[in-house]
Amino acid sequence: MKPVVGTTPRVVKSEQEWRAELSPEEYAVLRQAGTEQPFVGEYTDTKTTGVYECRACGAEIFRSDTKFESHCGWPSFYDPADSDAVLLREDRAMGMRRIEVLCASCHSHLGHVFEGEGYETPTDQRYCINSISMKLVPVPEAQA
Repeated sequence: MKPVVGTTPRVVKSEQEWRAELSPEEYAVLRQAGTEQPFVGEYTDTKTTGVYECRACGAEIFRSDTKFESHCGWPSFYDPADSDAVLLREDRAMGMRRIEVLCASCHSHLGHVFEGEGYETPTDQRYCINSISMKLVPVPEAQA
């Protein structure tokens, strides 16, 4: 994966270490900027209250209270868990200009963010994130 210019990840591992820790499918998305198929991801329709962590390093990236139904085929959020939780960079792959979303902690690929699509969210943004890039940690019902 192309390194992020101007910032160093907090979690640094060799590609060999990443391959040993991640499944081939996880590696393809998280470390090679792949995309899972739409409407098949584990969290596409999940309504469970909790925290979404980066599947590669465990950093908190999104919370369930910012997840919304966009019907796009991937989990959608309108805001990261913390303004420093993700990095954004221009992605000109596939002949179009998009904004790639990366985990700020390990620089793994999470998905893309889109603006101005007309969703009724506080930010007018849709963080379109691969389910395979995340792990949901449910909040016990007594705390929800």
